[in-house]
Amino acid sequence: MAAVFYLLRRWHLQKSIRLVQSLRLPVFQLHTTGAAMGATQEDFNQAKDQLKTLKNDPGNQAKLQIYALFKQATQGPCNAPKPGMLDFVNKAKWDAWKSLGSLSLEDARQQYVDLVASLVSAEAPPEAAAASSGSKPAFETLELISENNITTIRLNRPDKKNAITVAMYNEIIQALEQAAKDDSVITVLTGNGDYYCSGNDLNNFTNIPAQGLEQMAKDSGELLKDFVNAFIDYPKPLISLVNGPAVGISVTVLGLFDVVYATDRATFHTPFSQLGQSPEGCSSYIFPKIMGTAKANEMLLFNKKLTAHEACDLGLVTEVFPDGTFQKEVWTRLKTYAQLPKNSLAFSKQLVRGMDKEKLHEVNNQECERLVERWLSDECMNAIMSFFQKKSKL
Repeated sequence: MAAVFYLLRRWHLQKSIRLVQSLRLPVFQLHTTGAAMGATQEDFNQAKDQLKTLKNDPGNQAKLQIYALFKQATQGPCNAPKPGMLDFVNKAKWDAWKSLGSLSLEDARQQYVDLVASLVSAEAPPEAAAASSGSKPAFETLELISENNITTIRLNRPDKKNAITVAMYNEIIQALEQAAKDDSVITVLTGNGDYYCSGNDLNNFTNIPAQGLEQMAKDSGELLKDFVNAFIDYPKPLISLVNGPAVGISVTVLGLFDVVYATDRATFHTPFSQLGQSPEGCSSYIFPKIMGTAKANEMLLFNKKLTAHEACDLGLVTEVFPDGTFQKEVWTRLKTYAQLPKNSLAFSKQLVRGMDKEKLHEVNNQECERLVERWLSDECMNAIMSFFQKKSKL
């Protein structure tokens, strides 16, 4: 996971400076009419409690604003020592606080209360709409459709080549949990547009938490582990329709599917070592079992990109179809599968997968632990920087 994670270590200083610069003008133009006496300490305490109720991450800019206003409202102007240039997170926070200058504690308190109120208010309409509609929760990055005994999870960011955001990771987990409990016989995962999935979205790693990069790596590792576990534990037949190129995590979890059908224009690429990282999705265990150690090493260690027919010959893909007839042929077949006895299929899958399940969870834990180490290594950072520098020259 996080093919671009450590690139941020170099970028974050410039990003932090831009964020702090963006704080200087608009942040303090918050509406305070009607608060002639200013926010009271009780208002301030209530705002702190309201902040904990936010469902969505407000982003780095808002978090820096909140931090700076809180420090100014409780301690006054910044007099703390300036952090070192390489301490990106703390320097961004220090710059945000310092930019407030001599703003009074009372004004800082008022602006803190107003900012929190605006963030809470921004989340209220969708929550109210969801409460009033008795329907199942809608997905922002997926389409979830159940019909003809088939539940289809469709990655739905075609303009971004279905790159996986943090929200999409969580939504896929939720969609799998929901599909596992519905009345469908089989579950299908595919993508909208020309790509099946282009791997991780770069924007996943722009929201550095206040705890720093180490916490970000730990959180990313936990999310990845939960994501892969959702595939390991999935009880029904799970079928992948690879409708175009596939990269990274979308490739490595294919070994956890029961059937993989691909269009002949699909490709399969896992550029881990090229980016100073290591395999995930239980591929370090499953790929050698499927295709043999030597062929798996070509892909996982030496970044070989496979065509659809090569992936089929190696056992990663079940069958390849001409792109022009791909959708028609596979869906005709899937509708036939969906008429089979539901419980018989589920029990048969348990027999096929059951012996390996404990091992797969062990492998997943080890892979995620190794990746967290990789993301915090200088080697990873240097490899990613080298990769993007070469790419920029093309």
